[in-house]
Amino acid sequence: MQKYIFLLMTIFAMSAHGALKAQEQRLLTGIDALVAEQFVALRRQKVGLITNHTGINRHWQSTIDLLFKADGVELVALFSPEHGIRGTLDTWVDSAVDSLTGLPVHSLYAKNRSLTDEMFNGVETLVFDIQDIGARFYTYIATMKQCMEKAAKLDIRFVVLDRPNPITGLQVEGPVLAGNELFLFAGVFPMPIRHGMTVGELALMFNDVDSIGVDLQIIRMRGWRRDMWFDQTGLPWVNPSPNMKNLYEAILYPGLGLLERLNVANKRGLWRPFEEFGAPWVDAVELAAELNSRKIPGVSFTPIKFTPTDHKYVGEACEGVAVNLLNRDALPSVRCGVEVAHALYKLYPEHFELDKLWHITRSRALIAQIREQKSVQEIVESWQLELANFKALRKKYLLY
Repeated sequence: MQKYIFLLMTIFAMSAHGALKAQEQRLLTGIDALVAEQFVALRRQKVGLITNHTGINRHWQSTIDLLFKADGVELVALFSPEHGIRGTLDTWVDSAVDSLTGLPVHSLYAKNRSLTDEMFNGVETLVFDIQDIGARFYTYIATMKQCMEKAAKLDIRFVVLDRPNPITGLQVEGPVLAGNELFLFAGVFPMPIRHGMTVGELALMFNDVDSIGVDLQIIRMRGWRRDMWFDQTGLPWVNPSPNMKNLYEAILYPGLGLLERLNVANKRGLWRPFEEFGAPWVDAVELAAELNSRKIPGVSFTPIKFTPTDHKYVGEACEGVAVNLLNRDALPSVRCGVEVAHALYKLYPEHFELDKLWHITRSRALIAQIREQKSVQEIVESWQLELANFKALRKKYLLY
């Protein structure tokens, strides 16, 4: 009898696994759906493509190549965001010529930061195909909004090839950026740090709420669910930027990314960006004990020593912590980042440059709350009314 039950359980497990695999195989991103529809949405159009190395279909084929070779589609220009068309740069990006297609590559992240009308000469439809990471201050969504505004001004149609939110489309977390605190690239819309939306959904919201008025079309994904982490989609992972090397780092990024402008090494020059952080003035054992005592859901902290090879504290011996992700579903990632900043200021107020938290959060209230050593629970509770209002707004634009 036990063998019979075990056999049934095995068959059931294999069937469930097979069903999951089949479901993964059916998941199509916007570019996959566009190919399946034989490029109907772009037929007889002169197309400008906003993309980078993440613009690929599920078979690793480049969106650039697919549009360049598509019958009835004329690809006339490429536009690159931060990190460049190949995603390898960690500085301002210059315009260039694509060596494979001979097309001009216009930089959307140049030092002067201006988008000229001339860049869009001859373009009838702008297509956006870039993998976002799910955090407000990841610059690709700001680039999309800028281009939507330029397209509206020039009467150019705008098409978004939708992609998954890699850290799920469920969790919405963090302080909501005030309307009078918007800033280029890291905060172009009053939204929380973790927004829980896809780029297509964000485009719909930007276009409507900010009255951009661009002729907008979203090529929707097929088979994506809001509870999916990226590794459950069956899609190939491509590092979306030089310091975002895996899904683990993407999950931690909405919290640990808060340290980017502060005097803490957490990104460039580290073996595991956003999975570890520290500084020469940190006591690793002390900091790990403090953070572990806070019992942050889903993570623990291990004391480490390291020497950055680039950027902050290059060549200097640092102490800090490695973040161990134990349960991604339980982790409130933004709260985790606030706990870290709170702990660093508590332990090292003479060293930790708290005011520089402004550059990422644009929240004077958050800085004041940490300085006053309000509990993190009080800080999180202070977000809730504005967060509820954003969730109500967001709901109108969800596609999945």
